Formats: sequence, structure tokens, C-alpha cells
Amino acid sequence: MPTILTFGDSNTHGTQPMHTRPSELPRLLRRWPVVMAERLGWDLIEEGLPGRTFAFPDPEMGPHMDGRLGLFIALESHGPIDALTIMLGTNDLKAQFDATPEDIAEAAAFHLDVALSDEMQARHGGFEPFLILPPAPRALGVLTAHYQGAEAKAMASREALRAVAEARDVAVFDANSVVSVSQVDGVHLEAQSHETLGAAVADFILSERVEDGAE
Repeated sequence: MPTILTFGDSNTHGTQPMHTRPSELPRLLRRWPVVMAERLGWDLIEEGLPGRTFAFPDPEMGPHMDGRLGLFIALESHGPIDALTIMLGTNDLKAQFDATPEDIAEAAAFHLDVALSDEMQARHGGFEPFLILPPAPRALGVLTAHYQGAEAKAMASREALRAVAEARDVAVFDANSVVSVSQVDGVHLEAQSHETLGAAVADFILSERVEDGAE
């Protein structure tokens, strides 16, 4: 049975929309990676860390929020895997980081290069990475101050992210095509959106593998 590793932030972790911060709500049981794995019939390894960025240590949440080190740890802790999803970039849009779309795309390129490196590919016997563009955040609710201007920047980042993936022949799925963020906090996904996203990502992966002759 194939194994897939999902590397991401709070929306991969299953954090519920936040009415207060910090939230005392438990993470969702049917988060999108679980739904996806069920639909694929694959084994699942979840690596969703709330607050994780592509490339920024967080002065409030800690240096381990920098996903560059986290990806090495995840890929060397688990395996062998057959596929990897990377859905990051939301936290990089926080106002405190002042990141440009080009900064975010460059950081995404680092992650893809790690995944595609001879070392990691050999370690797992070959696996296919997929880049998922996260749903664009909005400045709403208790997270308003963190995400001022983030929605427009997210829109501008999409093409830059798509370009670095396509340059490496990595398939891209845009989560914005099927879901949007909650109106409660402008960042996290409602339960139904997890169901929708999980099913859509599974279908996307299956179609890509059929196209590549892997199925």
C-alpha cells in the first residue's frame, strides 16, 4: 500500500477556526489529510504544525516554525514514502514577516529541491512531491492584526509558486479552486472544507499518477 506524507501548517494539522486566541478547541478528527488518505486507500503520515512557515523562525512561536529544518526532519524520520504534499505559505504572509511573493516562492523552491534531491529520493526509493497552494487568508476575527494585506499578497504569490513548481516538473494543486477560509478567523478551514479539500486532493493525485503511468 502506498504511503503519503502531508507536510504543512495548522490547516494540515486540522486546527478549527478560532473564536479566541489561543483556542481551546480540539483539532478536527476528519482533517483533509485523513479524508484524502481514505479516498486513496493509502497509508498516511501527518506532519502538520500550527504556525509553520516556509522559511521564517517565529519570534513568538519559536525557531522551529521554520519549515526548512522541519522538512529534513520529516523526511528522515519517516519512510519509505511514495508521495509528499507540501501546503505552506499562509504563515509566511503574516504582517510581521513582511515577505514578498518572491521571498515565498524562493522558500518554496528550497523545499521542492530538498524533496527532489538525490539523497532524499534514494532514501525513500523515489517519491513524488506535490505542491498545494493554500487558501488565501483574510484579515478577520482574532487574527486580523496578523493578516493585514495578506489576501492580496497571497493572490500575487500564486503564480510565483506555480512557476517554481513547474520549473521542477512538480504538479501543483490550487486549494483556492475548491475551498476558502472560514469567515470566523480568515485563516482556518471549516469541517466541510476539509472534506472537500481532502477529496479533491485525492482525485488530483490519482489523476497525476495515471498520467505519469504510476497506476
